[in-house]
Amino acid sequence: MTESPAGDRARLNGIDVRYHAAGDGPPVVLVHGLGEDSGAWERQQAEVAGWRTYAYDLRGHGGSGLGDAEGSLEQLRDDLLAFLREVTGPAVCAGFSLGGAVVLAAAATASELVTGAVVFGTSTVVGKAAVEFYEERIALVRGGDRERLAAAMRADTVAALYGTDADAEVVTARRMAAIGDGAGYANAAAAMAGLRERPLTPALAAVECPVVVVGAAQDTFCPRRAADIMLDGLKAAPCDVTYEEIPAAGHLMNVEQPAAVTDRLTAALRSMT
Repeated sequence: MTESPAGDRARLNGIDVRYHAAGDGPPVVLVHGLGEDSGAWERQQAEVAGWRTYAYDLRGHGGSGLGDAEGSLEQLRDDLLAFLREVTGPAVCAGFSLGGAVVLAAAATASELVTGAVVFGTSTVVGKAAVEFYEERIALVRGGDRERLAAAMRADTVAALYGTDADAEVVTARRMAAIGDGAGYANAAAAMAGLRERPLTPALAAVECPVVVVGAAQDTFCPRRAADIMLDGLKAAPCDVTYEEIPAAGHLMNVEQPAAVTDRLTAALRSMT
């Protein structure tokens, strides 16, 4: 099935949401991370066969509107649930980093809509240092200094890569294009910072669908400890849970090891659909 290069649009929760759909088969919804857009899943949408994948831009990222942004994970969760209700119907959902937290929050809230969860490089609680990091990035957006924001984004990109041939300048430019004026980025950063006072971990006990947690061996943003916290939280849930790890990759595993991400995603989908 052919997709439009410009993507499709849906009016959800008061904003226009841009998404790209590809392939045929059972629906799979892909949720990107902070400072990205649906293009982060471009390779998976090109390579995953046997499913109809939908990658949408989070509120204020890429081609999606910001609307009345609340700076909360709950609002981003509700955007995903609206997408499932209005666009795809019940589906397996896969998310990276922030996107993984959004997916797990949705799975804990609406088991009838999220039939499986695959989360890459995800945390369900953050510490003081992470909150300070997010607050610094929010301040850069509010200060309107695009040059300083780009420098910070480049530093963050470099820190999220491990021994890779990836061009940090190219990746940074793509991420800066995804965040536009930065308002959606600041909104999502605030949502992540909120996980210190309001961790998602306790809600994991309500997840009923199968969950695959995928970490990266050299991820310093969401290290193995973050995965262990999730896995502990999911022990009380009535669901099947597995953990897998991608070697030789930092946090931006889809930049460094895209084939491995595709393989893990495909294997998870085969086990869930």
